[in-house]
Amino acid sequence: MHNVRIPRGIQDLVDLFDCFIVDQFGVLHDGTRPYPGAVDALVMLKQAGKTILVLSNSGRRSGPNEQRLLGFGFQNGSWDYFLSSGEVAWKRLDRMLRERSAAQPLKCLLMARGGDRSAVEGLPLEIVESGAEADIVLLSGSMGDHFDMDHYRRLLEPAAARNVTCICTNPDKIMLTQVGPRFGAGRIAEVYAEMGAPVTWIGKPFPEIYEAAVEMLGRPLAARTACVGDSIEHDIAGGQRAGLPTVLVGTGILGMLTGAEKAELLRQHGAAPDYFLPAFVW
Repeated sequence: MHNVRIPRGIQDLVDLFDCFIVDQFGVLHDGTRPYPGAVDALVMLKQAGKTILVLSNSGRRSGPNEQRLLGFGFQNGSWDYFLSSGEVAWKRLDRMLRERSAAQPLKCLLMARGGDRSAVEGLPLEIVESGAEADIVLLSGSMGDHFDMDHYRRLLEPAAARNVTCICTNPDKIMLTQVGPRFGAGRIAEVYAEMGAPVTWIGKPFPEIYEAAVEMLGRPLAARTACVGDSIEHDIAGGQRAGLPTVLVGTGILGMLTGAEKAELLRQHGAAPDYFLPAFVW
C-alpha cells in the first residue's frame, strides 16, 4: 500500500476529521469480544467532540446490534448513531409493502443468523420454509458455521428456478465466528446469482447505505468524514465510491490475509485507503 499514511492511533486523526463512520465487526470486536483498546478508543474519540456513526453490514436491525455492543462492554453514549444494512433494508421493504395493493402478504423465505427475526418484524410478510413457496428471499445472515453451502443450494434452487428476487442485507462474503472464518451471507447471495436468479444488494460497498449514513450525520463535509473498516472490498471501496476518506484497520478480515492477498484485493477493487491503522486504538 504505497502512499498510505500510518498514524499511531485514532488520536492522530482527531484534528483531521469531524465525523467518523466506523465498522463494528473486525474493527471494534471479533464477534465474541472487543478488540484490546477499542472500547476506550471509542469513548475518547467521542470525548474529543467527534460525531460517530457505527455502520454495519449486519442483516439485523440497528437496535439489536446496539444492544450487542453494550453487552460486549462498549459504553452507552460512545457513539451518536448506529446504522445497519438490515435497518436500511427494513425501511425499504416497509415502503415497498405499503405501496403494494395486493390483498395477500408476500411469502418470504428468510435466511437469518441464530433465528433472528428483526429483519421482518412488523412487516406484512408470511414466512415460509421452502424456496418453492417463496415470493421473495430475504438473506440477512449466514449459518455457515453450522451448515455447508450445499444446504443453502438445496433451499434456494426452487426459488432460483422461478426467478424469485433475493434481497441480500449482509453483503459480507466472509464472517468471523467462534470456530473461525466461515462463508457469509454475501457468498450465499453470490451462489444464488450464479444460479441465474436476481439479487438486490443492500449494505457496504453499495451506495444506498452510505447515502443513508451521510443523511443521518446531517450531510457533513465529505473531506472531514472518515470511513473506518477492515474490509478492502466493503469499507474501503465503499467509502471511496461515496467520496469519503478511508482508514483501513489491520484486524478482522484483513488480519487473516497474506500480503499478496491484500495486494490482489486492492488491485481487484481499485481501492486504496488513505490511512492504515494496525488496530482501532487511541
